[in-house]
Amino acid sequence: MRLAITTGEPAGIGPEVALQAALDSDVACDLLGDAELIAATARTLGIAGPLPAHVRVVHEPLVAAARAGVLDPRNAAYVLRLLDRALAGCRDGSYAAMVTAPVNKAVIIEAGVPFSGHTEYLAQATGTPRVVMLLVGGGLRVALVTTHLPLSAVPAAITRDALDGVLDILHRDLVGRFGIAAPRIAVIGLNPHAGEGGHLGREEIDIIAPAIAAARQRGILATGPWPADTIFVARNAAGVDAILAMYHDQGLATLKYASFGKGVNVTLGLPLVRTSVDHGTALDLAGKGQADAGSMKEALALAVTLAARSPAATAGPRGLP
Repeated sequence: MRLAITTGEPAGIGPEVALQAALDSDVACDLLGDAELIAATARTLGIAGPLPAHVRVVHEPLVAAARAGVLDPRNAAYVLRLLDRALAGCRDGSYAAMVTAPVNKAVIIEAGVPFSGHTEYLAQATGTPRVVMLLVGGGLRVALVTTHLPLSAVPAAITRDALDGVLDILHRDLVGRFGIAAPRIAVIGLNPHAGEGGHLGREEIDIIAPAIAAARQRGILATGPWPADTIFVARNAAGVDAILAMYHDQGLATLKYASFGKGVNVTLGLPLVRTSVDHGTALDLAGKGQADAGSMKEALALAVTLAARSPAATAGPRGLP
């Protein structure tokens, strides 16, 4: 099994945490990035001599020289090429999974590329109509119905179609990739107190509760809608295998509090395994040799586990779209 690790935004901590994670693992890895940038990163980390045999560098040249902590829109195309190369390797069977270092959305957009994140980019690139963002850490698995949307746009995005699709994908991948035979999913309401019986909003009554009931008819062990401020209480969270939140910060604020620096972002619904870190590019730490690679190490370890359970893990080329 060989994995692809993209080194992400070259001005951030991506090259550093990617290299540290690869070196700390015994899994065969390809580091995708500019070879000189990776060599310079190794020097910053005090790593002398050649890299161990299980770690290979797959050179993709920078467009412009990278300066630690200084974003350059000219390198947006480079960042996306790393993703494309990892994806191509998953397509042809060279890689069992891809692990991605953080990118900076704003600088990619400044370069003229509409980009809302890895999750959406990989969905479009693979022709996947719906994917699900799942964060794993601190003893929690938290999935999202909506991802990178302004809060004002969330209520309109909470539809029966969205909930049905997300619940199906979450259930399927918890079974097929996480090996949970009958996963229990707690669904959070959109409004405070899960709508307070309709007094604080009707989304729970009109949309969320019917979607839960329909999911149960399909054999999915979904419950709710639960109030967001109590589902994460230990005695409640301990009784479920995953929590489904309606929007980004509703679910991830608690998870990141519990696990920041050790959490893993997993994209469910793709025809490949993709994991990532739970943090951003940390420009203030770049080039100093001070970045904590804990999340990247966890992402690599989880990718290995998920890839080993994938039906295509030993089946050769994957035939992705």
